[in-house]
Amino acid sequence: MSAGRPRTGRVGANSTPAGDLKERLTRLDWAALHRSLEQWGYAHTEPVLSPSECTGLVSMFREDAHFRSRISMERYRFGVGDYAYFADPLPPLVRDLRTHAYPHLVPVANRWMEVLGETHRYPASLGGFLKRCHEAGQTRPTPLLLRYTQDGYNCLHQDLYGPLVFPLQLTVFLSRPGVDYDGGAFLLVEQHPRQQSRGEVVVPGQGEMLIFPSDARPVKGTRGWYRAHTRHGVSRITGGDRYTLGIIFHDAE
Repeated sequence: MSAGRPRTGRVGANSTPAGDLKERLTRLDWAALHRSLEQWGYAHTEPVLSPSECTGLVSMFREDAHFRSRISMERYRFGVGDYAYFADPLPPLVRDLRTHAYPHLVPVANRWMEVLGETHRYPASLGGFLKRCHEAGQTRPTPLLLRYTQDGYNCLHQDLYGPLVFPLQLTVFLSRPGVDYDGGAFLLVEQHPRQQSRGEVVVPGQGEMLIFPSDARPVKGTRGWYRAHTRHGVSRITGGDRYTLGIIFHDAE
């Protein structure tokens, strides 16, 4: 789908990933992705990971050596499903995606801080930002794999792990809708002051990436800029297994 149809939020470069991951990310139409983030509060890319890369990440879910902790959503009333936080050192594919996506999002993050009247700005590199996180006591890595089986779902939430928060995050979809699973749409709900919430429903294909706010984004109103807070979740899986990779750029306390 071309960048000329921004209402879907889905823009990118190629339908089949090729080259190393840094090159694939660089080839994406970041100007169009930034416009989609500004207009609709999210951006949806063409495939960034290949089917074999997606399958490789899914196969890691069963191997405890890759992870620092596992969470049952049902136990904490987060939903029905499981997720696992990667341990350091991150797998190379996860590390590279986090490292090389970050610089493309910094211009949006810093613009948001500027229009919202915030004084702090984000460093140009992920390493510089993580140094700040670690100095503040946020030292635990936050990238994670999520698994949902039949009747699984994820309640609307935000991934905030401490006072330092990067305002954007991303999810890569590792399973094939309509083949590996049914149902399980990605949900985004944006709350505007003194208005009812606005929702978006997205069903990305395998290897595709969705970029969205970690907390709030600026929206221009008649009286200037205001914060529109975003929560995300997953609708009920009606069949099969659904896996995703979550990339949060700030580390956890």
